[in-house]
Parts: sequence; C-alpha cells; structure tokens
Amino acid sequence: MSQQHSHDDTDRVHAVASRKAAFRLLPILCLTYFMAFVDRTNVGLAKTSLEADVGISVAAFGTGAGIFFLSYAVLEVPSNLIMHRVGPRRWITRIALTWGALCACMMFVQDEFSFYIVRLLLGAAEAGLYPALMYVVTMWFAQKQRVTMVGILYLAVCAGLALGGPLGGALMELGGTAGLFGWQWMFLIEGAITIVIAGVVWRWVPDKPSDARWLSPQEAEVLNERAVGRTAPAHATLKGNARVAFGRPFIIVLALIYFANQLNSVSIQYNFPSIVEDLGVKGSFLIGLVSGSAGIGALVGVLVIPWLHRRASGELHVLNVVSIATVVVAVGYTLADGAVARILLIDLAMMLLIGVLPLYWSVAMARMSGLMAAAGLAFINMIGLLGGFTGPYLYGFAEGRGSEAGGQAVLIGGSLLGVLLLPLLRRMVRNEDSKGSPGTQAVHGLEREGRR
Repeated sequence: MSQQHSHDDTDRVHAVASRKAAFRLLPILCLTYFMAFVDRTNVGLAKTSLEADVGISVAAFGTGAGIFFLSYAVLEVPSNLIMHRVGPRRWITRIALTWGALCACMMFVQDEFSFYIVRLLLGAAEAGLYPALMYVVTMWFAQKQRVTMVGILYLAVCAGLALGGPLGGALMELGGTAGLFGWQWMFLIEGAITIVIAGVVWRWVPDKPSDARWLSPQEAEVLNERAVGRTAPAHATLKGNARVAFGRPFIIVLALIYFANQLNSVSIQYNFPSIVEDLGVKGSFLIGLVSGSAGIGALVGVLVIPWLHRRASGELHVLNVVSIATVVVAVGYTLADGAVARILLIDLAMMLLIGVLPLYWSVAMARMSGLMAAAGLAFINMIGLLGGFTGPYLYGFAEGRGSEAGGQAVLIGGSLLGVLLLPLLRRMVRNEDSKGSPGTQAVHGLEREGRR
C-alpha cells in the first residue's frame, strides 16, 4: 500500500513539473520556430517582386528556395552533435542570432548569384534548429507526452502559415519607404525580430531540468528520470555506435518517408503565394492572407491527427490512413477546376502533411535518447531537408518549362513514395521492438499507460 502511495505521489509531482515545463518552455520554443518558419518561407511572397526588381527567374527562384535546405541538411548532424556538447540553450541562441542576421541580409540580394549565396548561408545558419527543439522535448518530457508536446510545437508551423503570409504581405506594403523595395523591408524587419528572440532564448531556456530555478529538486529529478531514464538506446559516444544513431533500418525508412513528406510540404509552402496570384488574387497583403489559409488546414491537422493517434492502436495505423488520404488529395488537385477548389485542396493537403509530423517524431523518439537522440533526430531531419530541396527544385524546373502538369506530378510522386514505404516501416519497427531492450519495453509500457 505504501509503495502504491509513493508511486501516486511521484505521478503527482511529475504532472505538476511537466505543466511548469510546458508553460515555461513551449511558448519560447514555439516563438523561435515560428520565426524560423516565417523567415525561411516568406521568400515565396517575394517571388514575383524578385523577378521584377532584380531579374531572378522562376527556375532560379526554385533553385534558390531549395538550396537553403541543401546547406541545412549537410550541417544538420554536425550542428546537433555540437548542441549535445554545449547545451541546447547556447546553441539555439547562436542559431537564432546568425539566421536573423542573414535573413536581414536578404535585403541586399542583387541577382541570382547573390540570391543563391545568401540562401545557402541562411540554411547553414539555421541547421540543427528543429532537431535541437526535438531534443529539448526528449530532455524534459516523458514518451507518453511527446506526441502532444511536438504537436504544440507544430502550432508554430500553423501560425507561420496562417500569420506569416499576412505579416510578410503587410511589410511588403512598405515598398517605397526610404527608397527600399517592399521585400527588402520584409527581410530586414523579420531578421531584426529573430535577433531579439535569440536574447529571449538565452535568458529563459535552461539546458536541462536541474538547471531550472523554477523547479524544486524533486521535480527536476522526476522530470529527468521519466524523460531520459526510460528511453533507449543511450550511448555516451558516437564512436563505434554510428549504426545505432544512423544505420538502424527503421531510422532509414522513417527518414525516407519524411523526405517524401517534405518534398510535398515545402513545394506547397514556397509556391502557394504564386499559385494564389496566378488564380487572379491581386495585392501583396491579400495574396498573403489567402496563402495563410494553409495555416488553418495545418492547425486542424495538428489538433486532429494526434487526437486520432491517442484513440488508435498506434502511430503506424494513423500514418497509413493519412498517407493514403494525401495521395487522394494530390490526385484531386490535378483534376480540380476552379480557384476555390484548388485553394481548399491545398489547405487539406497541408492539414495532412503537417498534422502527421508529430507521429513521425514519436516513432523516432520512443527508440532513442541522449547522444543517439541528438544524432538520430538530426539524421532523420537531414534526409527530410533533402526533400525540402528536391521539391522546390523540381517544381521550379517544371514551372520554368511552362509545365503545370510537371509540378502536379511532383506532388503526386511524393505522396505515392510515402505510401509505398509504410509497409516497410511497419516491418522495421516491429523488428526493432522485438529486440526487447529494457528501455524500449519501458517506453511502450508508458505509451499503453498514456492511452488508458
């Protein structure tokens, strides 16, 4: 009886500590990711203006939009390994400072070459941000809480899609002030805001529970034990353990599925404003407002799909349904006739593509911790980022040749790739879990407990 009483007390302490951590950390992490998302995607609002003002063609724009993800992907794993060594607080602050400065430097773009260079540097500066945020979740929250916490982080993506467009469009209306183009004002002001946020991260985000002054020692201990102590596998060094971090089959397959997701998602994000403009919408603010409807779709997905997960028998069942639905929507978009139908189908696609992401990360985080989480999460994100490069490049290439059908084929192909890989993922996850490590068993026990 006393043991049960002690367990209940620990659960109550953990619940209180988790609420404190969520209240203190998640708003700052969401704000950081919101600005990252806005800074990287609002270049889509400048697409037409960059062509008119500095002669950047649609094909060059597609290459420049995607090249951001190339440097981001190459430096993703090294960045997260450094983050694991110096701590997420220092490293996320550094990332925000440098990407904010480089975002502001976008105002100096003069031609296609300078556009490529600044986008390449911007990707290098931001490399490691998202897996660093995921790593923070693994350090502070138990596995049964992580789908919810990652879903909350994706609210920043929804806000970026819904509010970033109108915000960027409003800033572009400043065109002519002080002799600057509207897109120059947009990049300058958004970069300055990001630099301020870097200071907020430095001041208010502790590296780990034991560093948080707003937690009691008991609360910090139980957060650490529930978050870090029950995940698997954990190794102190990458040397000799590279296969654990990067080479486990379920990690490779999950990374490829994430590649397919990002191929579609990023293609839509960067090209939605120009699609809206081609459909007859005029004015920077109105184009941004209509493009922001994708954020409403993403918000519905982030709220509904994790909710379905909590009531289903596991992530993989929900992944199957959502992936098949994505193919149906992509095909429907190619057959649709009319501006309203096409905009609504894009919003529906973003609901599926963004809403499913917390499930991908839940599958990964349940099976790694510590250094392996820092390296493995970065690896998965790196492969996804290559999809973020490939999608806009292929879409821009097709658009440059005047082929709307080619751009639509990119979206359908990415959707089909994700569906075809899912049976393989199911098999690889089953093999991984059958190894029966104590940490993995504990994780799945917590998952079952959380569903009850």
